[in-house]
Amino acid sequence: MTPPVPSYSAAHRLYVKSLYKRYLVNSLNWYIRRDLWRERAIEIRAEFERNRNITDPRALALVLEQAEERLAKEIHPDPYRPPLFPDGTKWERNLPPRMFSAKEKADALAASH
Repeated sequence: MTPPVPSYSAAHRLYVKSLYKRYLVNSLNWYIRRDLWRERAIEIRAEFERNRNITDPRALALVLEQAEERLAKEIHPDPYRPPLFPDGTKWERNLPPRMFSAKEKADALAASH
């Protein structure tokens, strides 16, 4: 009889999903065309699938640590940011003018005369 496969916690699953997404986003920062990026995304998925059935916690910790190190080494120096998101090229561009209250408007007009 084979030993039961350990059931990993929800936090572990979220961590692995986060690592996978960070890998995909980082690889997308390096490619301009999505059709070329798709090949890399498939390679990343295959790498995660190869390590899916690791049941030894120490071996799994080693694999995740190596993945984090590799991701940190390959991180893009200037990642893509959508234009309207914070730090995007259109972030806070053409903000509407501040609307003054009637009292502030009267004070400003009185001070200018």
